[in-house]
Amino acid sequence: MERTTVALRAQDPISQAGVASQLRARPEVSVMEWDDDDVSPQVVVLVVDAVDEDALKTLRRIQRTTDCRTVLVTTDIDEQKLVSAAECGVAGVVRRSESTPEHLVHVIGTVARGEGHLPSDLLGRLLEEVGRLQGQVLGPRGLHFTGLAAREVDVLRLVAEGYDTADIATKLAYSERTIKNVLHSVMTRLQLRNRSHAVAYAMRQGLI
Repeated sequence: MERTTVALRAQDPISQAGVASQLRARPEVSVMEWDDDDVSPQVVVLVVDAVDEDALKTLRRIQRTTDCRTVLVTTDIDEQKLVSAAECGVAGVVRRSESTPEHLVHVIGTVARGEGHLPSDLLGRLLEEVGRLQGQVLGPRGLHFTGLAAREVDVLRLVAEGYDTADIATKLAYSERTIKNVLHSVMTRLQLRNRSHAVAYAMRQGLI
């Protein structure tokens, strides 16, 4: 069995020792020291009481300085804190009340394979929060989670329908130069090769 290398960080020494003891007893994982410069862990497990600013600073530091995947073990988390944690690169979340050795090792393995894990109730609330942010915060500003503005989506949708630049300009009441600039901006920002590639991207994002 190939063991997943894990580094552990907790906000207090009792939690650090307790979780380390649980993980060291499991054959699926290998607990290593955080400061080992020769080998980087596959997964970092961060144990906190709450997702406060200190916890987010630690998560940002992990995201900025390593290529590790992160599992967050926390006592208290809601959908807004979950969004903040996700922005800091968290790939798995486990409540302390559910963090048996078996479950924690399962989540570590899931995250190490490039997948994600959330408690089922948090997943539903996260989807609701994403919808709320899109509808109440991003949408009114002409923005989308995909990184495309509303005008950019409109242009790509018409490109996909076979309209040329002049037709799109007429339909959207813009100049042809504006349409060309919109397409150039999208392709440059998202590193897309041509109009077909841009349309394919929009289709994958569910915009078309």
